[in-house]
Amino acid sequence: MKIKICCISSLAEAQMAVDAGADILGLVGHMPSGPGIISDGLAAEIAAWVPESMETFLLTSETTVAGILAHHRRVNSTALQLVDELIDGHLSDIKAALPEVKLVQVIHVINQYSVQQAQQVAQYVDALLLDSGNPNAVIKELGGTGRVHNWQLSKDIVDSVDLPVYLAGGLNHSNVSKAVAQVKPHGLDLCSSVRTHHALDVEKLSEFINQVKSMTVN
Repeated sequence: MKIKICCISSLAEAQMAVDAGADILGLVGHMPSGPGIISDGLAAEIAAWVPESMETFLLTSETTVAGILAHHRRVNSTALQLVDELIDGHLSDIKAALPEVKLVQVIHVINQYSVQQAQQVAQYVDALLLDSGNPNAVIKELGGTGRVHNWQLSKDIVDSVDLPVYLAGGLNHSNVSKAVAQVKPHGLDLCSSVRTHHALDVEKLSEFINQVKSMTVN
């Protein structure tokens, strides 16, 4: 079970996540709303610092191929987490330009259409990430809401696609066992539940990761 700690805001937080046993760091670029936004310069510094064995996901809200490629050039992460839909170009254009970079499409799980959307996009990306945002809101919510969505829809997505699926949205030590048992994701993505007053909390972080790793072994 891969564990992604998102909203990393400093090298100190990155070090904390590495020490706790996280597999992936999430670096949040410019967003219309939500927590954890950092400058591209800091994101690039963290991406260059992490151990080679660790992945870095750059969360980008860019909606054009040119914008996404430019964002990646500024940060040089191992993966691109697309939190919105493209309005210009195609996902295959990004893969062709960055064949070595993992492409992760976020699906905001709202209703049955979300399942269809996941099935349609799965052939063009390396992984999906299921979150609880609302891209149709007046001010788009593209992640970091701390809300739990309908896990049955997430399970339907996992069962219907043949690629890794990460689960996000309101996961914490109290509900993660149920989430994993129902959805059976490839990995888990969390932010607010391992923070205290917006700062990464080493005790909450270690408790969550130890719980998940123990659960995986069993």
